[in-house]
Amino acid sequence: MPPAVQETVRALVELSPVLVEVGERFTAAGFQIHLVGGSVRDALLAGASGAPRIPGDLDLTTDARPEQTLEVLRGWAGSTWNTGIEFGTVGADVRGTRLEITTYRADRYDRQSRNPEVAWGDSLVDDLARRDFTLNAMAVSLGPDRTVTDPFGGLGDLIRKRLRTPGPAEESFADDPLRMLRAVRFVAQLGLAPDDDVVAAMTAMSAELGRITAERVQAELSKTLLQDAPRAALELFVATGLADVVLPELSALRMEIDEHHQHKDVYTHSLTVLDQAIALEKAAVRAGEDGAQSPDLVLRLAALLHDIGKPATRRHEAGGRVSFHHHEVVGAKLVRKRLMALKYPKDVVEAVSRLTFLHLRFHGYGSGEWTDSAVRRYVTDAGDLLPRLHKLVRSDSTTRNRRRAAALSATYDSLEVRIAELQASEDLARVRPDLDGNAIMELLGLPPGPEVGRAWRFLKELRLERGPLDRAEAEAALREWWAAEQA
Repeated sequence: MPPAVQETVRALVELSPVLVEVGERFTAAGFQIHLVGGSVRDALLAGASGAPRIPGDLDLTTDARPEQTLEVLRGWAGSTWNTGIEFGTVGADVRGTRLEITTYRADRYDRQSRNPEVAWGDSLVDDLARRDFTLNAMAVSLGPDRTVTDPFGGLGDLIRKRLRTPGPAEESFADDPLRMLRAVRFVAQLGLAPDDDVVAAMTAMSAELGRITAERVQAELSKTLLQDAPRAALELFVATGLADVVLPELSALRMEIDEHHQHKDVYTHSLTVLDQAIALEKAAVRAGEDGAQSPDLVLRLAALLHDIGKPATRRHEAGGRVSFHHHEVVGAKLVRKRLMALKYPKDVVEAVSRLTFLHLRFHGYGSGEWTDSAVRRYVTDAGDLLPRLHKLVRSDSTTRNRRRAAALSATYDSLEVRIAELQASEDLARVRPDLDGNAIMELLGLPPGPEVGRAWRFLKELRLERGPLDRAEAEAALREWWAAEQA
């Protein structure tokens, strides 16, 4: 490794008193210890960017056995934990810095599950050879010499933006198929280009992802989506067949365009919508909008999946036209089913499904013909998802016709103005009937029960239709409705 890099690494290590101290403790006890894996990669990237720093969570490897590691840490670490000790990992917190210290490993995988047959090793290089990619197979000694060990050319790959495995890619992915999804993530996270043999192995072995738990798969997919620019990674995800295993609805969007080109390439359109949603999400944060967040997993999932109902609803119409009637309804159901299978939290599932269901509603707005009642319903149905729905609908315009794009944007501008005006006068965020349950029971002489609920829902619909009513108007409407119900 070039002397300049060695010096950079030494300087980076010196930035962390915790690393200096842990190195001194293990060296004094007669053990080797190294900063390793993503911690080295990220430290080198930070140094190269002119913003030197050591990551907050640090991965270390040592020739000490787990029980020996615990002894070295005794009296120094604020706390330790051994939930991963069967795999050789001891966790520690030292003044707010998290350490994970793992004994050199020489595992073999059974290749039926992803569980290794754990075996301790005695060689740093052999330990590094087990790792997923060369850029994660570098180590920095925390002993006095601060030597960098890079047996597989990880630094060169990092500089050249290459993604390679330390050994044959097929062997690496057979050991742990989740590494194929990690490859996808690194394309997004680090802007890497996978070598041809890596892509070939991912394509040939994509079905092996079927033996990885949904939770692990979902975590990697989410990490990919949350990167600044995930499009190239998602294209790799689909092209290699990994999406066929994890998210087949995305692959299905690559529908053959009809001969008259009466509909867009839905797959490409969806990736563009995602790009545009990310841009709007970031712009909202820069503008300081209330509640704006970036990255926003819910918005990004909705942007990517909003049209997944189209393949199932495509119909060829007269004159060469193609229709996708009710694809938002079908899509919402498919979104819920797929995200549940991937073990996403319930609130994420419901939010993405709801946005998918609502994303076409705006197109009924026309040139502003909606009544105030329709605007109220749009806001109420979206609820706290309204800011995301605004971004999704705006992102869904991918037409290359500048005049049409400008017209759609202006029309949505006018809808947002109307929403703001109604919100200012009616507090649309908290639409409630003009009479509460107690008033309903008193007026109609009812005990608590389902009739009160029906009356409450009638009043809420009336509130959406006509806007706020004074008490006398609300009571008169309720009496009239109740009389009709009893007739």
